[in-house]
Amino acid sequence: MVPAIFGCSGLTLTADERAFFRDADPAGYILFGRNCETREQLRALTDELRALHGREHLLISIDQEGGRVARLRPPHWAAYPSGEAFDRLYRIAPASAIEAARVGAKAMAIELSAMGITVDYHPPLDVRQEGAHDVIGDRSLGRDPMQVAALGRAILDGLAAGGVAGCIKHIPGHGRSMVDTHKEMPTVTASVEELQTDIAPFRALRHAPIGMTGHLKFPVWDEQYPATLSRTIIHDIIRGEIGFEGLLLTDDIDMEALEGTVPERAALAHEAGCDIVLNCWAKMDDMVGICEAVPTISEATRTRLDAALVDTKIADDLDQQADELLAKRDALLALTGEAA
Repeated sequence: MVPAIFGCSGLTLTADERAFFRDADPAGYILFGRNCETREQLRALTDELRALHGREHLLISIDQEGGRVARLRPPHWAAYPSGEAFDRLYRIAPASAIEAARVGAKAMAIELSAMGITVDYHPPLDVRQEGAHDVIGDRSLGRDPMQVAALGRAILDGLAAGGVAGCIKHIPGHGRSMVDTHKEMPTVTASVEELQTDIAPFRALRHAPIGMTGHLKFPVWDEQYPATLSRTIIHDIIRGEIGFEGLLLTDDIDMEALEGTVPERAALAHEAGCDIVLNCWAKMDDMVGICEAVPTISEATRTRLDAALVDTKIADDLDQQADELLAKRDALLALTGEAA
């Protein structure tokens, strides 16, 4: 098995993708809007991916946070608000916000499970900072680290209740970025003391099944490498100070914040200590290069992968309970007097 998550190019697998995936046996797959047209089509695609490998639990993932980060959208799928909606509610009614986040995430998981999806890259635990780039912005669950942790825990619990594994991101914190990491590398100049705010939610939720690194430089920890490629940050901060022991993924290795070829980046991330390399764009040359650049999955990574997926489940159909959960979420969010 290759310790990588790959994307697919379209609504169905091409003959080349089918042959490559069967031979490479990647750890999992990621879906985007280009792969999602209707419920029937999407379930057929995920069924085919599972059939290629015959694994009881296969990592089929998606970015479904809500707001502007949602690969599944109406009219075929429900609408979900951004993290900011729960932030607003928490400031006036914390318990109601936690319950709204939990039931909303459970409804989301029920929908994802019916589509054959087992992992959602949600929740972001990035603490929002005044004046930072809006690459996080309204995706954040708030400016207070313990609020972010409380809402993040509710989301993880809701996803798990619906049979989907959540993923905490972007470790050790993306909230201070002054640029968009899809385009360039940010350097976070905060002190070790200031960064305690950023890592606090991740420490609180360190038992999450899956985590994702961020492509940011933190010179107080490593002057040369960003978190994704830094052995120091991964071993001393993420695994050490934060105490995260779950499956550690890179953010998309193709993002322009990183330098070098995609296979070179993948090799550096693996050597630094990331369990799995995430490669989103279904470029065959890059995927083949990653397979050549990284070794076969280790026993430790395989154990973490299996543990992350053990409680996931694929539903036969969409549970009507989701509608009731969404109605409860919306009634709670309406307490703010603002549209979600």
